[in-house]
Amino acid sequence: MQKFLILLFFLLINTSYVISEENDYFLSLKKDKVYVRYGPGKNYPIKYIYKKKFLTIKVIDKKDNYRRIIDHKKNSGWIHRIMLRKLNSLIVLEEKIVFKKNSKFSKPLVKLEKGRLVIIKKCEINWCKIKTDAYIGWIDTKNVWGI
Repeated sequence: MQKFLILLFFLLINTSYVISEENDYFLSLKKDKVYVRYGPGKNYPIKYIYKKKFLTIKVIDKKDNYRRIIDHKKNSGWIHRIMLRKLNSLIVLEEKIVFKKNSKFSKPLVKLEKGRLVIIKKCEINWCKIKTDAYIGWIDTKNVWGI
């Protein structure tokens, strides 16, 4: 009986982890300066400050008007929901080529370095049309943060 309870306990823990992963979603920062706090409220101290508008973050929890977030470098904390907006950007996790069309056989336009933040124009299966500096083109969606 004790072995059964232990097995049931571990199954419940693993199931809740999978369910919480499915409820995570991506958003972008709305402002150039966003405070990340240790807890969900203004009375919690500031942990660090983001200074990058449109930075892509993942929401992993929520409490009242605050969202617990994590970024592509595994930094986490709490941000007020007013400072977040619908996803419109992604971060390149490895070097990528921007193509003129959504095909690897299309004309290459520019090479993106790891960590580059780009603005999403639209996405199709395995490809996103993006804007970065003076270039608009397509990248494949493998190894990007935000989709």
